[in-house]
Amino acid sequence: MSRTRLLYPLSAALAAALVLSACKKPEPAPAPTPPATAPEPTPIAAPAAATASVTALDLGNSVGADNRVAAPASTFAPRDTIYAAVTTRTSDAAAPVPGKLTAKWTFQDGQTVHEESRDLNLTGDGVTAFQISKPDGFPAGRYKVEISLDGSVVQSKEFEVK
Repeated sequence: MSRTRLLYPLSAALAAALVLSACKKPEPAPAPTPPATAPEPTPIAAPAAATASVTALDLGNSVGADNRVAAPASTFAPRDTIYAAVTTRTSDAAAPVPGKLTAKWTFQDGQTVHEESRDLNLTGDGVTAFQISKPDGFPAGRYKVEISLDGSVVQSKEFEVK
């Protein structure tokens, strides 16, 4: 076999291989991997704001140095000074809670006898005393005191003057 005959098919095969490799699309570069990110931190819940509540209401005709009623009563003499001892508690004993305590004293027909409000910083357990008196004496009858905390009535007690 002649060399030309042998070279011709080899040359053709080589040329075809070159043409095919030149037409071949380049392989796409792999997509870049996103940078590693730290997982989102879990949000920490904010502590709930401390709250205040009225836990008790006692009536009497005297209070001690701690503002607590010495002897609870529901019947009074016309010339007595009548005290309302309002016991409060906050949800966090260390956090002061601003609040407004109001005592509204009414006579049996709904007539307001006296109303008093106090803006306070309540902390932990505490007692606030309100009082009413009338030097010439209260009329005999049924009375009521309503205690409000920030405008909402939270405790009430009825009493009688004889």
